[in-house]
Amino acid sequence: MNFYPEGKNSQLSASFDSVEEMKNAMINNEICEARVLLCDRDHNLHLDLGAARGFIPRTEGAVGIEEGKVRDIALISKVNKQVCFSITGLERDIYGNTIAILSRRAVQQRCIDEYLSKLTEGDIIDARVTHLEKFGAFIDIGAGINALIPIDMLSVSRIVHPAERLCEGQNIKVVLRKKEPEKMTFSLKELLGSWEENASYFSPGETVTGVVRSIEEYGVFVELMPNLAGLAEPQDNLFVGQQVAVYVKSVIPSKMKIKLVIVETFNEIAQPQPLTYFINDSHIDFWRYSPEESSKEIFTDFRQ
Repeated sequence: MNFYPEGKNSQLSASFDSVEEMKNAMINNEICEARVLLCDRDHNLHLDLGAARGFIPRTEGAVGIEEGKVRDIALISKVNKQVCFSITGLERDIYGNTIAILSRRAVQQRCIDEYLSKLTEGDIIDARVTHLEKFGAFIDIGAGINALIPIDMLSVSRIVHPAERLCEGQNIKVVLRKKEPEKMTFSLKELLGSWEENASYFSPGETVTGVVRSIEEYGVFVELMPNLAGLAEPQDNLFVGQQVAVYVKSVIPSKMKIKLVIVETFNEIAQPQPLTYFINDSHIDFWRYSPEESSKEIFTDFRQ
């Protein structure tokens, strides 16, 4: 069974027309999703399921909550967001209204047992960006289970903050870089193409747009694509993150260099652009960034 990041698969969204429908979903152990309306003072989650109110007890809110491995902020932050669950029981309140007792933890445990535990390094999966920190991007890798992409694994081109590359809520593809007993670390850069694949989009004599990523005494590094940057001559009044128009002077594969000339600057801060993936397989064993003729080797070996 496929386990998706929460909110990615609209077919899981549940709005039941009757209690009978809910009973069938409980009997079949179906995985559903609905939006959290409220996180109460005891950190229980309340959902509107159409035919009844849904209730996720705090300890059923996520794997690790009861053991103290996951903090309650993981529940508080789910208000007004889609969460997955299975129905574990139906009860009535003091007014005779039906309440569906739900478990998000049970779905997450199934995701771990049936899906995540079977992943190997080099596997490519769907993920959703949940939040961004200076050191990396947190992603939902299935059923609301979080993992990290360190900032240096977001792209070959260096950035100051993940917000320069990704947006919260963005659906992306990632590759499993390292699997440990209690943690999985993912990477994005291997899916964004080699130097040659990126450089093939540019030819000497063209003028294209880019983003200033680094300003050094000897020149300005301008990002053309997430995995490709060129070097322009020093220029005053530039700032990191600035959009610029650059003239492509030369493309040199043996040195992995693209020489640029900045021809115009803009005051706008560049916003994250849609990602271009160069790998469509579900697994990779080895990725080489550097061209064969380059003396410098840059690669990732997922078999090690």
